[in-house]
Amino acid sequence: MSTRGQRIAPTASKSRRRRPLTRDAILEAAITLANGDGLEAVTMRRLGQRVGVEAMSLYKHVADKDDVLAGIADRIAQEFVLPSREADWRDSLRASYLEAYQVLLRHPWAASLLESTPRPGPARLAYLEAVVGVLRDAGFSLRDVAHAFGALDSHLYGFTLQATSLPFDTAGAPDTAAALAEALPADRYPNLIAMASMVAEAADDYPLDFTFGLDLLLDGLARRLASRSS
Repeated sequence: MSTRGQRIAPTASKSRRRRPLTRDAILEAAITLANGDGLEAVTMRRLGQRVGVEAMSLYKHVADKDDVLAGIADRIAQEFVLPSREADWRDSLRASYLEAYQVLLRHPWAASLLESTPRPGPARLAYLEAVVGVLRDAGFSLRDVAHAFGALDSHLYGFTLQATSLPFDTAGAPDTAAALAEALPADRYPNLIAMASMVAEAADDYPLDFTFGLDLLLDGLARRLASRSS
């Protein structure tokens, strides 16, 4: 049968257009890999497989693996909410740090990466600038700003690393605590048993709470600011 004048349908492989390879596409693939298999899964070989190219093709868009890691660290920082310098300083920082904590929980590998990246990217720098700016606007001295910033960041990253490294899901904390309370010798660890028993009975109200420590820090900073002002 003649096919003259008839349009030949392209094959599936020809009709499917490959997404253009860009730096953004590579960083998105790296975040997907890290979220699924951990940061150690982010290798140039795995990235190449993920985006459908040979690993060498990646180097047209990223310098090396360190460049990829710095790039995805800043991508995560883009998800942080900048504290407003127009609102009350305490409320603004509280809302911002609570959101940052949720971001880091969504990307459990990101806390250690952000803290270990030697050269912060523009998004990370913008966040740090905003936090320092809010503290300075509130009236803290530069020395107190440095201490406050360090304490708040230590709580954010330290708490996140602890929460994401627990050998059990927080939903299973009551059962884990109950087993611990039962296993410990009562004459040697009465206080640990009392606390573990409380956690076991708390059920859904497990007291591993980021906001508790955050509020303690902010309340302490507010008292320090008030005492300096008076």
